[in-house]
Amino acid sequence: MSGSAFYREASAQDLSNATQLNSGANTVTVKKAAPKKATSKPAKVAKKTPAKAAAPRTVASKPAEAASASQRIDDMIEKVGGWRGERLAEIRKLIHDVDPQVVEEWKWMGTPVWSHQGMYALANAHKDKVKLTFFHGAKLADKGKLFNAGLDGGKWRAIDFRESDKIDKAALKALLREAVAYNTTHSVPKSRGSRG
Repeated sequence: MSGSAFYREASAQDLSNATQLNSGANTVTVKKAAPKKATSKPAKVAKKTPAKAAAPRTVASKPAEAASASQRIDDMIEKVGGWRGERLAEIRKLIHDVDPQVVEEWKWMGTPVWSHQGMYALANAHKDKVKLTFFHGAKLADKGKLFNAGLDGGKWRAIDFRESDKIDKAALKALLREAVAYNTTHSVPKSRGSRG
């Protein structure tokens, strides 16, 4: 490669970064590495797109969705199994005995919910208990004194059933009737349908 390939015109910046060495007749210019400049690429700006209208939500009282939620509850009871599955099935039967018009829903990615003109109860199986929660429990008289969890809350109340506990069916039916009556006589938020 010829020496001329290494030469180029020096800018003022290049000269300020260069050191000259004299060795006899030849002058050699050694360039210091120029400080690297940050390459500034234009920042990517998110394009604003017009908001899309949300798809209308369907109501859970449609037969296909209710059947789907009911099937999911059946599957959950079977999957949970043991005493907790039996307890969930027993609670569910009592709810249907008291409220033949109940709408079963599947919410929050795995929670059975029972509604009548709004949600009134939900149930969850935990490691050591089955919890039955009433949405407006703080407003209910609970004459059978079944509530034993969430007693400090301003809205919800719950019953924790342990393996050795027996359900007081008469008292629970009375509490369920009271919850349904509360929903039908008060303005409570209506369900937006089953999800999951």
